[in-house]
Amino acid sequence: MNEQSQLIEYIIQDIVDMISTDQNIEYDEAMNKFYNSEVFEKLQDQETGLYLESSEYVYDLFKDEMNFGHIIQAEI
Repeated sequence: MNEQSQLIEYIIQDIVDMISTDQNIEYDEAMNKFYNSEVFEKLQDQETGLYLESSEYVYDLFKDEMNFGHIIQAEI
């Protein structure tokens, strides 16, 4: 596993934990929500550089997507 893939995995774990805690839902349900999001797709695309951002930043993008139906940050 290369460094980028490892960073992505750590961010995914952090975000799924945050979703599960914030929404008071099971870990599996939180995984399903995140894995089916546009943010997850962007995070997997190493060309976006999103994996270099903090877990909190990526989670904020996810919350924006859930609230507004899409990512509202223009830089992605």
